[in-house]
Amino acid sequence: MPHLRSFKFSWTSFWSRDDEERNVPAAGFHNPNDYGGSMLAIAPNTGGLGEPLNVIVSGHSDEAVLVDQEIGRGFRSYMVAVGFASECLGQHSGNPQTANLGDGDGMQNETAVLRYHYGDPVLGTCKESIQGGNHFRYWAQEGAERNSGAYFLATSEEKSINFGHDIVFNGYNVGRDWLVGNATAQSSVIPTLNLTNGTTYAGSISYNNYTYYTEAIYLSGILQNSSNGVNHAFSVGTDSMSPVDGLVAVLTVKITATPSSSDT
Repeated sequence: MPHLRSFKFSWTSFWSRDDEERNVPAAGFHNPNDYGGSMLAIAPNTGGLGEPLNVIVSGHSDEAVLVDQEIGRGFRSYMVAVGFASECLGQHSGNPQTANLGDGDGMQNETAVLRYHYGDPVLGTCKESIQGGNHFRYWAQEGAERNSGAYFLATSEEKSINFGHDIVFNGYNVGRDWLVGNATAQSSVIPTLNLTNGTTYAGSISYNNYTYYTEAIYLSGILQNSSNGVNHAFSVGTDSMSPVDGLVAVLTVKITATPSSSDT
């Protein structure tokens, strides 16, 4: 998966939530497992099977990054720099997945699906919808009881539409690592099978004259290393290899450069 360079489009001012509204623990998020939630997002029409929430954008990220919009310097703007954009022509098919982040709001539908844009944030996701590639669904942990502001992503690499968008072998772990590799500007593919608890990566990427510095750390003990309850478990994994390796990539994102007044 290629690592992407800066893209420039017009933007307008943005609104951000008051930081005092959030309660961000040291980890940067509240563990859903501790409050009746789950680190599996439930896929519809599967009898309750789920997909791993394998990437978390920490609530310790810059407040502007935690605003769900593409204009300015919001979450979707950051993700365009990482390589993901809104679905093809704004169209979505299929029923939403749901997740309980343990924030007091119970089961919630996915906020949206972002797809790999193949270097074209405007039309590239149409290619992903047909050809397949990396994509993710996401939820914000901003419930009335535990509002960390963190984003939880269910990331995976999927097959083409001809194969019903099934997940490729080891696609949950690989999808996570390709996203992390792009977010931290790695020059080579992250070695999925060599990752352990505490592995870190860091680097900077840019979009719209904003530069985002991302620190990523892989953590165990949050997500199961198991096939139990996992959707596509038998095609994504094998008898000797779990479809979910039990690692979650936690990203802390800081904005280190902004447009000059002449760019606005």
